[in-house]
Amino acid sequence: MSDTLTKHHPASPNGCDDVCHNDSGNTEFASVLNARLSRRNLLKGGFGLAAGSFMSFGLTGCLSSGGGSKKDDAFKLGFTAVAKGIEDALRIPTGYSFSALYRLGDPLNSTTAAYANDGTDSAASFQFRAGDHHDGMAYFGLNAAGLAKDLSNNARGLLCMNHENITQIFLHTAAEVGAGFDNTARVPAQIDKEVNAHGISVIEVLKGTNFSINQLSGFNRRYTALSNMEISGPAAGDDLLVTAYSTTGAATRGTLNNCANGVTPWGTYLTCEENWAGYFKRPASNTLSAKAAAAQNRYIGSGVNNGSYGWANPAGGDTSGTGQYDRWNITPTGATAAADYRNAANTMGWVVEIDPFAPGATPRKRTAMGRFGHEGAMPAKAVAGKPLVYYMGDDAQGEYIYKYVSNANWDAADANGGLTAGNKYLDDGKLYVATFNADGSGTWTELSIANAAIAAAAYGFADQADVCINCRLAADAVGATPMDRPEWTGVHPVTGDIYITLTNNSKRGSTGLTTGGKSYGLDAANPRYYDDGEGGKGNPNGHIVRIRETGSDHAATTFAWDVYLFGAENDQFGNASINISGLTDDNDFSSPDGLWFSQAVPGLMWLQTDDGAYTDVTNCMMLAALPGQQGDGGPVNVTSTAVPSNANADQTVTTHAGADATAATLRRFLVGPAGCEITGITETPDGKTLFVNIQHPGERTAAADIGTPANFQSHWPEGGNARPRSTTVVITKDDGGIVGA
Repeated sequence: MSDTLTKHHPASPNGCDDVCHNDSGNTEFASVLNARLSRRNLLKGGFGLAAGSFMSFGLTGCLSSGGGSKKDDAFKLGFTAVAKGIEDALRIPTGYSFSALYRLGDPLNSTTAAYANDGTDSAASFQFRAGDHHDGMAYFGLNAAGLAKDLSNNARGLLCMNHENITQIFLHTAAEVGAGFDNTARVPAQIDKEVNAHGISVIEVLKGTNFSINQLSGFNRRYTALSNMEISGPAAGDDLLVTAYSTTGAATRGTLNNCANGVTPWGTYLTCEENWAGYFKRPASNTLSAKAAAAQNRYIGSGVNNGSYGWANPAGGDTSGTGQYDRWNITPTGATAAADYRNAANTMGWVVEIDPFAPGATPRKRTAMGRFGHEGAMPAKAVAGKPLVYYMGDDAQGEYIYKYVSNANWDAADANGGLTAGNKYLDDGKLYVATFNADGSGTWTELSIANAAIAAAAYGFADQADVCINCRLAADAVGATPMDRPEWTGVHPVTGDIYITLTNNSKRGSTGLTTGGKSYGLDAANPRYYDDGEGGKGNPNGHIVRIRETGSDHAATTFAWDVYLFGAENDQFGNASINISGLTDDNDFSSPDGLWFSQAVPGLMWLQTDDGAYTDVTNCMMLAALPGQQGDGGPVNVTSTAVPSNANADQTVTTHAGADATAATLRRFLVGPAGCEITGITETPDGKTLFVNIQHPGERTAAADIGTPANFQSHWPEGGNARPRSTTVVITKDDGGIVGA
C-alpha cells in the first residue's frame, strides 16, 4: 500500500493509517556507518567488513530435506518476460492462460442473485457475495468427495481469501455517489454494505476445464466486519478489551482490513488485520487519561476524527439496540468501559485464526502474536521437536519487524487439531522485535513485561496483556529498528532465509517529523534517499530485506541480514546508489508488497507490487524470482544527495546488498490492468495452477465520473462500460506444466 492518500486508494477514504505514528525517537540503526565517502569509493563484491565471517556461515541445519537443494538448483524460469505497460488488461507470458474465478459481488451460493454491478445490490446480500479488494489467500485441499481435508488434492479445495478494503464509489449507485458521503450522517444501509464487503471469504473450488466455485458447498461462507470473533491468548479478558458487547473482554465483532495471511501446519488459515485504525471515530487524545492518550497517539493519532467511512455516524443515530454502529466510536461515553466502546479499537490489529474445514467454529484472535498493523504471519517450516515460528511486518512508516516463537514444540500428532491446536501453539509463546545493526548482524528482543526497559517505560505497562495490546510501545522501549514499511514476509523452504518486503517510505531521509523527534535519517537497512524526478522523494521504490537466523535456527535471538533486492526504475541503470541491484527493462519494479514462496517448487518466489511511483510507465506487476541466499553479495556504499536529515548535504551509508538480479533469477511474469494492485497468491499442491488476486482496478476513477462510464480508469475484467471489479484469476500453463517453468 502506498504511503500517502494521493497514492493509496484515492477512491476510498481509508488508507492514511500507514503513515507513521512512531515518535519514539529510536535511531534507525544501533550503529550506523555514515562515513562521508565519495561516490567513486563505491564497494560491491567481497566483504570488507568484520561482519563478513558472521554473515557467511553455511547451510548446515537448513530446514530443507537433503534433496530440496537439488530440485531448487534444477528449476529454471522458462517464460519470456512480460513487458511493462499501462493497458487496461491482464498480461501474462505467451504459453499461459487465465480465467476469472471470483469477482467482487459474485454469489457464494445458488440462491443469491447474480451481481448487478451498478450499486443496487442489497447490503444484506453481501453476506453471501464476494467482498471487495481481494488480498492474501491460501488453498486447502479437500478430498474427492468434498467432505474432509486432503491437503494433497489438486482438483478440489477450499480457497480462503481476505477482502481488505473497498472502492467506495463502485459499491453504491451513481445517485448515491453523486449525493456524496457525509461522514457525520451516513445512510445506514450504505454502512451495512461497506461493512459486509470487508472481511474473509471461504469458497470451495472445483477443477473441470477450468476451476469454478461450487455454489452448493456447505463450506462456503463469509466473515465480515460484523461477524462474531473470540479473543484468545494472554490478553483475553483484559480490562483493555472490555466493551459493551463483551463485558468480560473475551469476544468482539468483526475482522477488518485483512491484508496478508498465513497458514498453520494443522491446516488452518491466518488472516491479519492491517490498517484498521482509521475506521474508528475518536476523540482528541488530550481528553483522555495519560495512558489512553499514549496508546491512541501511537496507534491511531491524536486529533478528533469521524473515521474513514463515518460508520459510527448513521443518520438518526444508532437505533439497532446492539451497538452495531456505536461500536465504531471509541469516545468514552459511559461510566465504565463496559458501558461503551472506548476499547473497541483494541480488539482489532490481531492475527485471526479460521478453520476452513469447520464452518461452525468461531474465529479466534490470537493475542500472543501482538497487536499492530499486521501485514501477514508467515511460518518457518514446522520441524518436529522444535517451536513454531512466525514472521510478521507492521505496515507503516517507521514501524518494526516481529517474530513469534511458540513455547510448545511441534508435535505432528496435532496435524488435525484445528483451533484447539491453535490454542496450544498460538496462545502461548514469545513475541520478539528486530534490531538491525550496521555491521550486518541483528538481534531479536523479546517483548516481555520482565524486560527492564519495558517495565520502566513511560507508558506504564500493567502486565503482559498490556504489552501484547500495545506492543508498538513496548518495541519503542527496547530500541527496535524502524523500517520502511514492513509488509509481507516469506521463508525460503530450502535455505530457511527470511524475506521481508519494505514497500517504500516517502519520509526516509527527512528531518524529525513529530514532537517526539522521530528520525527518518538514513541507515544501513534503509539507506537510500533520492528524488525520482516525478514527485517521489525518500525511498519511493522500496527494497526487500533478507535475514538468516544464527545457526539456521528460527528460534535464535540473533541473525545476519542483507538487502536481497532494491526496487528501482530501469532508467536508473548504472546509478549504483539507486539501481543497486542492477535491474533491467525485463525485471525492474517499484514498491514490493506481496512475497510468497511456492511449496511445489522450493526456491521459486513470487513478488507482487503496489506502486504509485512508476505508474506513468507501468501498471502493478508480479515477478518470478530464484533468490540465492543471505550473504551472496557484499557491502555497498550508497551516496544520496542533499539529504534533509543531513542538513541537505550529501551522505554515504554502507549497506549490505545481495547479488545482482539477472535474467535467470528475476523476470516479470504478469502486468495487471489499470489502477490495480497485484496482491494475494496461492497454488494447487502440484504448482500447476496459480491463483492470483487483482485488487481495486480503476481505483483512480473520480467520484465525479461515476455517471460517465467512459471516464472510468478501468473496466476490467468485464470490459465495455462495466464497473471494474477486484477479481481472483486462475493461471495455468497451456502445456499443463508447472507455472513459471
